[in-house]
Amino acid sequence: MSNKLKVSGVSYTEQSKDYFEKRQLTRSAGVWGLWGLAIAAVISGDFSGWNFGVSAGGFGGLLIAFVILVVMYYGLMFAIGEMSSAMPHSGGAYSFARKAMGPWGGFITGLAETVEYVATTAVVVFFSAAYANGVTSELFGLDLTGNMWIWYVVLYAAFIGLNSLGSAISFKFSIVVSVISLAIILIFSVMVLASGQFNWDSLWNIPADGSAGSSSFLPHGIMGILFAIPFGVWLFLGIEELPLAAEEAHNPSKDIPRAGFWARGTLIVTGLLIMFLNTGILGAEVTGAAGEPLLDGFRAVVGDGWAAILGLFALIGLLASLQGIMFAYGRNMYSLSRAGYYFKGLSVTGKNKTPWLALLVGGLIGLAALVLLDYLTATDTTGAISGVAGAIILNIAVWGAMLAYLMQMISFIILRVKHPELERPYRSPWGVGGATVSGLIAALAFVGFLLNPTFLPAIYAIIIVYVVFLAYFALVGRHNLVLSPEERYAVHGEHK
Repeated sequence: MSNKLKVSGVSYTEQSKDYFEKRQLTRSAGVWGLWGLAIAAVISGDFSGWNFGVSAGGFGGLLIAFVILVVMYYGLMFAIGEMSSAMPHSGGAYSFARKAMGPWGGFITGLAETVEYVATTAVVVFFSAAYANGVTSELFGLDLTGNMWIWYVVLYAAFIGLNSLGSAISFKFSIVVSVISLAIILIFSVMVLASGQFNWDSLWNIPADGSAGSSSFLPHGIMGILFAIPFGVWLFLGIEELPLAAEEAHNPSKDIPRAGFWARGTLIVTGLLIMFLNTGILGAEVTGAAGEPLLDGFRAVVGDGWAAILGLFALIGLLASLQGIMFAYGRNMYSLSRAGYYFKGLSVTGKNKTPWLALLVGGLIGLAALVLLDYLTATDTTGAISGVAGAIILNIAVWGAMLAYLMQMISFIILRVKHPELERPYRSPWGVGGATVSGLIAALAFVGFLLNPTFLPAIYAIIIVYVVFLAYFALVGRHNLVLSPEERYAVHGEHK
């Protein structure tokens, strides 16, 4: 090791060649592998989670939120595409913010993504367990309702194992399950339309509550739109993980922006199909409270027996996201660990060149959160938690996402203004204006999250996480950083 390098209030130690040899990744993804990763990460949002937005804002509120979010994600992905082409490192959002706002900005942004992806994985496991239990109870009489932790353990173990087998397998799996998931949504759409049971009036069957601006279109008024935004995010959340695959993509500067463009268009179409058809066949009131809305939609069309079989296929969509989001938290924790922000051992890659320990630790954190939530639900005598258990974890994920989005858009603007000399193989067609609009929408969603009293437990949990991690970084972490590719580029402007 060489002497310490002190800059921007932090200290770096130049590590030996052996340090980075133990932390290698393998390039194995083309544009379609990246597209599959993006679709896989998000597609579970079409199967569960989005529907809570119908309860929060009515169908009209969710529909308006969806339009707002389409604008946000266009601006976001254009900006991310530009920054990832200039900084093709596995750090993604943390890497962008580190270059633009220094170590503290990079750490705050990277931690937000860790919260987002670890919590999102927990949400997907939560909904996957519900779908799986619904299917096995109907087909085989196996009902683990009182012991859902068994499903959680099985799902985490299976997909941590899959993600540890190597990135080539991960990308191929993502393509396959993404295509199958999209086919399931198309089959569902055709079945609903052919059944003759779709009812346009069912979209608006939540009665107006008398609040400001309330109507059959906006039963909870204008504020309902704000409260629906965090759930509308679920139809897109995870697509921004693409830059985390930069060191495993063959041509990240070109393929990440292209994959983001095609994935974004795909998800807009599937989101609209699910929102209208799933709500139109179940009714807004039922949809807003459903734990597995797509499976309930299948039940409405073909009855319980066939729906259970179709539910097996519907479960694939959730498992696709379990694969994609695990990839995200694994690479996010890997890059922050490699740079010394987290425990350095988390970035060691095994014989398959995957950060298996980061995958395991992130999984254990998510599993602990789910088991704790199950315990609180079981002991809750008021019913306040049991009715919104999944939504609480979902909102933790959305909170992390909105903070990460806002920090990335600020980073984009700073980089455009202060570092016009950076080589940018791809440039955002929306530029600073698009990033500004996207950042404002992310901030609006963040405010909507804070104003909803239902999710105070989620807010408290996030505050505790940030206090602990920021204290650690201030006292210990900032004195032990490593000149990883992200840090070297931020400090010296070198790609190594």
